[in-house]
Amino acid sequence: MINSFLPMSQLTMKTKKFILSFQWEGKAYSYFSLAELERSGFKTIGRLPFTLKILLENLLRREDGVNVKTADIEALASWAPGRPSAPEISFMPARVLLQDFTGVPCLVDLASMRDAVAEWGGDSKRINPRQPVDLVIDHSLQVDYFGVPEAFRQNVEMEYRRNAERYSFLKWGQRSFQNFRVVPPGTGIIHQVNLEYLGDVVGSKRDGNEILLFPDTVIGTDSHTTMINGLGVLGWGVGGIEAEAALLGQPLSMLVPEVVGFRLVGKLREGVTATDLVLTVTEKLRKKGVVGKFVEFLGPGLMHLSLADRATIANMAPEYGATTGFFPVDEETLAYLRLTGRSETQVRLVEKYCKEQGLFWSKDLPEPLFSDRLELDLAHVMPSLAGPRRPHDRIELEKAGAAFEEALPALMKKIEGAPRPPQTSPLPQGERTLMDGDIVIAAITSCTNTSNPSVMVQAGLLAQKAVARGLTSKPWVKTSLAPGSKVVMDYLEKAGLVEPLQKIGFYLVGYGCTTCIGNAGPLPENVERQIKERELVVVSALSGNRNFEGRIHPLVRANYLMSPPLVVAYAVAGTIKTNLQKDPLGTGADGKPVYLKDIWPSEKEVQAVLQHSVKAELFRKEYSHVFNGDEHWEKISFPKGERFGWQKQSTYVRRAPFLENLSKTPQVVADVKGARVLALLGDSITTDHISPAGSISEKSPAGQYLLAQGVKKVDFNSYGARRGNHEVMMRGTFANSRLKNLLIPGTEGGLTKKFPGGQVVSIYEAAVTYQKEGVPLIVMAGKEYGSGSSRDWAAKGVALLGVRAVLAISFERIHRSNLVMMGVLPLQYKTGESAGSLGLTGEETIDIDGLSSALKPLQNIKVKATLNGKTNVFDVVLRIDTPKEVDYYQHGGVLPYVLRQVLK
Repeated sequence: MINSFLPMSQLTMKTKKFILSFQWEGKAYSYFSLAELERSGFKTIGRLPFTLKILLENLLRREDGVNVKTADIEALASWAPGRPSAPEISFMPARVLLQDFTGVPCLVDLASMRDAVAEWGGDSKRINPRQPVDLVIDHSLQVDYFGVPEAFRQNVEMEYRRNAERYSFLKWGQRSFQNFRVVPPGTGIIHQVNLEYLGDVVGSKRDGNEILLFPDTVIGTDSHTTMINGLGVLGWGVGGIEAEAALLGQPLSMLVPEVVGFRLVGKLREGVTATDLVLTVTEKLRKKGVVGKFVEFLGPGLMHLSLADRATIANMAPEYGATTGFFPVDEETLAYLRLTGRSETQVRLVEKYCKEQGLFWSKDLPEPLFSDRLELDLAHVMPSLAGPRRPHDRIELEKAGAAFEEALPALMKKIEGAPRPPQTSPLPQGERTLMDGDIVIAAITSCTNTSNPSVMVQAGLLAQKAVARGLTSKPWVKTSLAPGSKVVMDYLEKAGLVEPLQKIGFYLVGYGCTTCIGNAGPLPENVERQIKERELVVVSALSGNRNFEGRIHPLVRANYLMSPPLVVAYAVAGTIKTNLQKDPLGTGADGKPVYLKDIWPSEKEVQAVLQHSVKAELFRKEYSHVFNGDEHWEKISFPKGERFGWQKQSTYVRRAPFLENLSKTPQVVADVKGARVLALLGDSITTDHISPAGSISEKSPAGQYLLAQGVKKVDFNSYGARRGNHEVMMRGTFANSRLKNLLIPGTEGGLTKKFPGGQVVSIYEAAVTYQKEGVPLIVMAGKEYGSGSSRDWAAKGVALLGVRAVLAISFERIHRSNLVMMGVLPLQYKTGESAGSLGLTGEETIDIDGLSSALKPLQNIKVKATLNGKTNVFDVVLRIDTPKEVDYYQHGGVLPYVLRQVLK
């Protein structure tokens, strides 16, 4: 096992010559100099993209002739656009970042590994994080209460009542494991806390008499870890399984990516927000095609973007498909570090190191060499929103109503032979008739936008002006304000904007992801009843980053991403059908129509508030006690000991089954014979489709399991909160209410056909029956399979259901990696081919040959599909991309691999 920090005594003499030292404020510092490496003969290092410079430094610092070889460094140092890719490299981040939905199962796996080591006669203490790990509890808060002053207190109390067992487990982990810190609930959202406090930009570690400096790098178990790229910190999201391997000392095996340069010019026009910009960038890059690539932003337009604006763009990298969306360190970075309360010593050290290392950007620097380029004039960005089902489906604001009407037929619930109920059924006296397009959720939520003081202040000012004109939100709209850090409420209070937001309906509901992660909570009973009885297509307006089907709320079929001020405006309008550029928001107290343009705050007004209200002392105050927690956290008891005492009756935390009865040596992988298709899926199947995070239906297999365990419906919590229990998560796999399995056309939900016979049953029931019969399973899918969140249970769940392989037209990066790391085979159709072009119906039996022989990355694999005595043989591409991934797969996954390495 290796570490991100390799003591100088273990380095080769060849590498040591690139170490430079300097004195700084009475201390001795050293670093691995890329300039020295360039002077040794690699003439183009100065023109490398910034992200590749950081990867190169990572290799140079860890070169030991075994895990990192001289040839690896030389290949990356010689990188040039169009040149064949350098060989596989190993990257070791400086730290690992977890949130609680993925952090709990990660900790379950670590605790289970300790048990397995002990049962094999080893020392369980050897299972310990070898990198610094921070876990931020931010995903568990639900919006049960809203629109009242007590909402915050009530939601927090409900959160602790539901999650006390999980939180006790996390407190045990914090005391039992080294290098493991927990940021308690109610502090903020993981990526905003990372941006405002945890991220150092330049890391340091003492080595003898000197302090070694290196770029701060991070991987996280949440897709939007990329937000830290806005601060000049290289980081991206990985699956929980991959993060576990990294924190246990395993490097991330990767091919050197293509790097796309995105040049920004010009300046945003008056009335255009950073959210409008990021939706435009997302649309543009998704069309370009940057899956698996790095994107670097540069150009004179950077000088007109605040760091919070940059972080908003970096946050959305998963939505445009890139591994990272990187902004290099510059003067704006230093200003932000000062604003957020970092010490002046740290800020000046960041400046010196980055300038010495060639990692500091200025407009006068020559442009790096890129694999590809594109450009955007900021002046061309228009007010926008995105929806109703994908973040990159951008719509100009004035066309939103018309776009909804156009999308409506596809959004309606369709059951063959069942007509849609009438839309004008009688209602109780005084109750308004809801209509298609009505907004029932308006949520200022998510790190993407609540981390940006500009758009938050805009929302407050717009609310202030709306209240002054006599406007408020419509009574059928569930409003919520869930900032990503306590600092947000501090500066809104200082600016006098909390009260007008409350008068509009936006009371503080808590500090956490809430609606963005699917924790919108229940709708008012009368609203839910109308939606169900009349099968309405209602709408959510949210300032988040994800609007996938079934994610926000199971009854809300259309979800739109937008800036916080537009969330307020749509809460007032009450419907998506209006054209906010032309139609009035409502009627003011004076009886006159009020238009959006009448109350939209000017840039001058926003800047005046920012200058007065957003101060460094607010950040220093809130983050001075970031690890302490409130009185609820203090009261939670936790078990002691190095090994966790599992409780059989627990419905939250169960020992992971992946390492039980594990042999000390890997078994030969068997070919797949006579497999059945568990699900035949279309394009853009997200990890939300595969493993939902939101509410659990009592009619679902997971709901039935919880009821059988004595759990009441009100205490079901969510799939995300139940990820420490594999029994729930197995039953929740493919349980999304919007999943469309093409084996059963015209239906939605977690259903399939069980073959032979073709009876319709739940996917879970079919999988259990197939396992009893000894029948392996595969999943067939279209393009972009596994897009969205870095959800390890989307791979763990299918593995536990007995799925041996997933055959798709294309995969999103993180999910493909997760499948390999769970021992599930990702297979990709040849270019231009698909299930349709090959005549596959999903009723075939499938054979996959050649798995027991020596596998090579990206080799061709033969698949045989047999139906009614006819066999169709075709080649597919093995999407195991690196030799290290071959090792993981042949060990049955990365956890068995790491465990066997520990025993060595």
